[in-house]
Amino acid sequence: MKDTALPVFDAHTCEEDLEKMMNSATRAANFLKALGHEGRLMILCHLATGEKSVTELEDLLSARQAAVSQQLSRLRLEGLVTPRRDGKTIYYSLADDRPRQIMEVVYDMFCKPD
Repeated sequence: MKDTALPVFDAHTCEEDLEKMMNSATRAANFLKALGHEGRLMILCHLATGEKSVTELEDLLSARQAAVSQQLSRLRLEGLVTPRRDGKTIYYSLADDRPRQIMEVVYDMFCKPD
């Protein structure tokens, strides 16, 4: 992961830049709220290794279908996962690279062996 300098905002920052920052903060907060549940984090961890069916996720999480579907719904609402139907089976995968990037940071901070 590359180091990036955060922008500096002060009393001289123009209104347009402040509005852009607020819009970005809102999007970021919604993204982080979607990650703010251990079940959703676990789903993203499993999906980071590749597409999984709802049944596979139920088994991996030892969770009921209703609970897994509820968490997938939230992740789908935030645009973090995408569904694919194959007959009666629904498969999920990461929508883009953002969830994988965040999961790598979370892994490094909380899960990586010392």
